[in-house]
Amino acid sequence: MRGPVLNKERIDVIDQTLRDADTKMDKAVDVAKEEFAAIRTGRAHPGMFAKITADYYGTPTPIQQLAGFQIPEARTVIVSPYDMSAKSAIERAIRDSDLGVNPTDDGKVLRVVLPELTEDRRREYIKLARAKAEEGRVAVRNIRRHAKQTMDRAEKDGEVGQDDVKGAEKRLDGMTKKHTDAIDALLERKEAELLEV
Repeated sequence: MRGPVLNKERIDVIDQTLRDADTKMDKAVDVAKEEFAAIRTGRAHPGMFAKITADYYGTPTPIQQLAGFQIPEARTVIVSPYDMSAKSAIERAIRDSDLGVNPTDDGKVLRVVLPELTEDRRREYIKLARAKAEEGRVAVRNIRRHAKQTMDRAEKDGEVGQDDVKGAEKRLDGMTKKHTDAIDALLERKEAELLEV
């Protein structure tokens, strides 16, 4: 009776390790996606403001929680603060951000007009996107390394067999490739957006 129970435990240790690694790798891809969204392209989109925080009653608060965003034209964003007392803090946060824009106060809303991207600025943003992609790939590889160490430890402790670990490693490598490929695809899309005039 003891044999099959041990075998099930073996599979559970490996499956749990692989599930955890997959979940963490998904998160790494999501973080890369958010990082790419924050990099400005020639077109306006609300994701550009995702990383910007404003001082709201002494607390750094993401401006996406403080205002609504509308895109009436390709390079124009209308920022509508929910609380008018936060408008100047939002304006300052946008001006001080790395977006390189100067919002104008239209009384009730802030109007942000994005300047055309210069060739140098596009190259700068592509370099930034590539750096963010590399950070994502490194995060995925670190998760893979950690999962492999966990499985190696389980093998050394006699919890799982060598064959189980070898099979799981192949699955882990496939998972790693799937996630790094996803980051590469996101980078490719972002570069195409940045090169679009």
